[in-house]
Amino acid sequence: MTSISASPTKAAGISAGMTFVMAAACGLIAANLYYAQPLAGPIADAIGLPVHATGLIVTLTQIGYGLGLLFLVPLGDLVENRRLILTMIGVVTLSLIAAGLSSTPGPFLAASLAIGLGSVAVQMIVPFAANLAPDYARGRVVGNVMSGLMIGIMMARPVASFLARFTSWHAVFFLSAAVMLALAAVLATRLPERRPTTQLGYLGLLRSMGRQLATQKVLQRRAAYQACQFAAFSLFWTVTPLYLAGPAFNLSQAGIALFALAGVAGAIASPMAGRLADRGLGKPATALGIASVAAGYLVTHIAPEGSTLALALLTIAAILVDFGVSMTLVTGQRAIYELGAELRSRLNGLFMAMFFTGGAIGSAVGAWAYAEGGWPLASMIGLALPVIAFLYFLTEKRVTA
Repeated sequence: MTSISASPTKAAGISAGMTFVMAAACGLIAANLYYAQPLAGPIADAIGLPVHATGLIVTLTQIGYGLGLLFLVPLGDLVENRRLILTMIGVVTLSLIAAGLSSTPGPFLAASLAIGLGSVAVQMIVPFAANLAPDYARGRVVGNVMSGLMIGIMMARPVASFLARFTSWHAVFFLSAAVMLALAAVLATRLPERRPTTQLGYLGLLRSMGRQLATQKVLQRRAAYQACQFAAFSLFWTVTPLYLAGPAFNLSQAGIALFALAGVAGAIASPMAGRLADRGLGKPATALGIASVAAGYLVTHIAPEGSTLALALLTIAAILVDFGVSMTLVTGQRAIYELGAELRSRLNGLFMAMFFTGGAIGSAVGAWAYAEGGWPLASMIGLALPVIAFLYFLTEKRVTA
């Protein structure tokens, strides 16, 4: 079995086939975070969850993911990586089966929390890929792997809606569990071993994260950019289904699912961003990503609400928002991974925790804004987020990768 050291002085290679396997793994695992989102209503009815508590179905999964980012992802700097990733996929698999078997609120909500915890395997795979890649191609490899993650996030909702329409919500969880078993078998045979060389214990590892957050200016800056970007992304995808189903457009769930699929085109930004970062163009790529999200919100105000042109522009906006978020995500990860090979899992955990915190805030604010002022208010808040990121970006004096 192939084995690699975590030593930063040893440059390891990664084949195109391995990059594809890791990208596919990221997409399939990340999708587990979002399958329940469009099915929350039917699930709540089936398990007897009160209407006012329906949001817990999605919220607990996100909480589990956030906890995993902070307390499990750093283990990638301590524990043999392949075994760690396979263990987390095992947790996801068992949790998906438990969710599919649940008939009461307690077990289902506990399974939702565990699905989030196990799904952090994604954020163990990405720094693993970065460690396998040679310096000159690290951005390209990370970008390709992250394109899988973004596609998984965007495809999960329409796929879940489609499957539930012809089967049931239980089948969505069982099918994903079967996919996870197949994925684990592939990764067990394809992934090399990677043994970190850090001498810290687990508690020391966690304490070191606080020091990294306090001292690493690149991490602070990149996390701030991405928190704003993902807040705008989450606001957009929280509000647009409500907007499209409302009186202005009156789209069916099938139409909304097709709209969501169009946004997947924005994932092409990930490999593009990686290549730009490898060429030392991370800073202009970041500016492009932030500007793309702002432009996405701006174009939705060109045409009269409810018109065919307005719907077309909203679809273009979806692509621009997804493109921009993917662009800054990859350039941000490329930058923080350059801070030290032995720190990558911890840095990635911190970066992604702040990333998803921004997303959670964006979703909550978006739902409130739409209820209070419809699309005009929600979109103005969405536009303000990349504007804030860009104003902060203008204060960046040193070019970063």
